[in-house]
Order: sequence, then C-alpha cells, then structure tokens
Amino acid sequence: MQILTKELSVALGCTEPAAIALAAATAREKLTDELIRIDVKASGNIIKNAKAVGIPGMTERGIEFVAALGALFGNPSKELEVLEGLTEMHEERAKRFVQEGNVCLAIASSEKKLYIEIIAFSKREEVKVVIADRHNDIVSIERNGESLFKGGCENPQFKSKEEELKNLSIDTIFEFVQTVDVSSLELVKKSIELNKRIGKEGLTKEYGLQVGKTIRQNVEKGWLSDDLATRAMSLAAAGSDARMAGSTMPVMANTGSGNQGIAVTLPVVAVGEKLGVSEEMLIRAVALSHLVTIHIKSKFGRLSALCGVTVAGMGASAAITYLLGGTIKQIKGSIQNTIGNVSGMVCDGAKAGCAMKVATCSNVAVQSALLAINNQSIQSTDGFIASDVEKTIDNFCTLGNEGTRQTDEVLLQLMVNK
Repeated sequence: MQILTKELSVALGCTEPAAIALAAATAREKLTDELIRIDVKASGNIIKNAKAVGIPGMTERGIEFVAALGALFGNPSKELEVLEGLTEMHEERAKRFVQEGNVCLAIASSEKKLYIEIIAFSKREEVKVVIADRHNDIVSIERNGESLFKGGCENPQFKSKEEELKNLSIDTIFEFVQTVDVSSLELVKKSIELNKRIGKEGLTKEYGLQVGKTIRQNVEKGWLSDDLATRAMSLAAAGSDARMAGSTMPVMANTGSGNQGIAVTLPVVAVGEKLGVSEEMLIRAVALSHLVTIHIKSKFGRLSALCGVTVAGMGASAAITYLLGGTIKQIKGSIQNTIGNVSGMVCDGAKAGCAMKVATCSNVAVQSALLAINNQSIQSTDGFIASDVEKTIDNFCTLGNEGTRQTDEVLLQLMVNK
C-alpha cells in the first residue's frame, strides 16, 4: 500500500515538462524580488521527452516555453499539476518572456538520467532548484548559495522505501492482489476512472495522430474485429493521443509517467469490460498491473533509451492473464512473453507517435496473455529469457540500464541535430 501511494500520482500533461515547470515555479516562489531570467539545465532523457510534446491547454511547445510558463504562473503546491488552469493570456506572456531572451537551455553534466536544474534570477538574487530521480522529487533548493532545503531520493530517510521496492516480487504482488481488502484500493480505482476518462476523450476528439480513434473507426468499417486486442489498443492509444497532444485532463501516472499510467490501466480496463468482469476483479487486476510495472521499473530506471511503455505492457499482460483466470505460473509466463517481444523498442522522446507504441504494447499484452493461458511461454533456451521470471526481469533491466548508453546518446544527437 505504501508503494502504491508513493508511485501513483495525478499528473497534468507529460511528466517531463511538468517536472520542469514544477522546478521553475518552485524557484520563482523562493525569490523575494521580480523574476528577470531563468537558466535551465536538464539531462538528455528529460530534454528528449520535453522537447516536442504538447503542453496542456497550450499551442506552444518546447522546454524554454514550459520553464517560463511554470516560473511565471505555475502553482508549485500542485506538484505535477503545476500548470492547471492556465489560459491563452498566460501562454502569450510566457512566449514573450522566451522571445525576449530570458530563458537559457543547456544539457546538464549530471550522470543521472532524470535531472533538472533551474536557476531563477532577480536583480539581487538567484535561486537554484534541483529535481532528480523522480519527477516530483525536489532534492535541493539554494538561494544565493545558501541551502534552503535538502531532501528527495538523495536523502538517507528514503532508503527504507527503496528496500521495500527491492523486496517486491511477482509472487508477493500476486498474493497481495488476491488478499487485500478492495476497499483500500481507492487510489487504483481512481486511476481507472481518470485514465478511462482521457481514453474516451481521445476516442471522440481529434488529438495528435488519432491512433486510438482510427482503430475504433476501422472496427466500425469492418476492417478490424472488435476483439480483446483491438479494444485494448484503441482505448489505450486514444488516452495517449489526447495526453501527448496537450489535453487538459489529468491522468494517474505510474512511477512518474502519465503515458505509462495510461498503458498500465486502459488495456486492462478494455479487456475487463469486454469480458464483463466485476468491478472488484477489475480493480484487483489493475492493482496487479500497477505493482508489476512498479516492480520492474524499480530496477529498470525511470528513464532509459528503451521505451517505458514496454514495461507497462508487461504489467498489463499479467493483469489480463489474471482476468482470464490465469494461475501465478501463467501470469509469470505472460510477463516472459512480453519481455521477449517488445524489449528492443527505443524511446525517441515524448510526442504524438507515443500513441502508436502504446497500441503496439497493448496488443502484445493481450497476445502474451492468450499464449500464457494456453501454457505457452518463451523458454530459457531463447535469447536472454531465463527460466525464472525474476531473472528475466533482471536481464531486461540490465539491457535497459547498461546496454543502451550509446543508443541514448545517438538518439539525442539525431533528435537535436535533424
């Protein structure tokens, strides 16, 4: 329950620009004089995910813009909903602030994959705010070199919680999901409600590439069948369509990623509704999906050269297997199948095309579950798949953490220099 409370959070818009806006809003709040300039430094992974993605309610995009928007008008008390309620007037003022040359962007020298440093200047002061490791974890605040706050993941008080994460396993998660009082899973229920709402929004309006809406239209034309996989793909992709295009609707993020939160919940919701399962069973299944994803992400890292939605697909596949009446062995088999399928998908930043990757991973989640229910799973003789699912997860995370460092650098160069 503590892990769920910690790792599920309501987010407005893509979490990378939201985190930049949060840091900027916090820095401005600590100034005692008028803001005149902002310096932004961020890790390559943050830059590639914030560079082109839509900002809720805005037509303008870009890191400099969202930093200015957060610094001038953001509400830091709302954390990742920092930009809630802003209007066209706020957008125009933030655009002018950037056009006047008041925002400077650079790549941070930090080795952390999730790192944001904002320095806000007035005529007499400068305030530096650093976010690291988690999108809403402010680890330090300094004014004119004097420390005002130290905390976040780099504070020793958080070590016990990291140990709790390390003690997670597919077995303990499955036991928890089966035995927990469902009335205590209100946060999971809220994730279903919020994310389903934005999924329906994407199905009815023209957002981004309209991946989910197009899939649904092709079902109506008779070109696609109304099966489990197609339902999972359309609803989940539609949620991503809306979010990546700047919808003002909040979502429940999983481990700091709203897109991942969508991909963890909506394929499971779509399958559950198609099967006609009870609300209680659906909530338990989505809790399983969230926790499996958190378990893998705790080893995989929050940002990588590999697409995080692949991890969400692993959680969703486990949950879909559960909805189909699968055993713990079959649930493990579905995770093995998903890892063996989508593990090579790279992340080239947050953008409209993410909805296609969400659709792909949702489709794979259903396929992997159906194979597992039939007692078919990738064997340890194949690739980096091990006989034990936990070892397979470790292998996948090693690939994501150690095997893709050069890939990350090349992707960023391609994106920045095109």
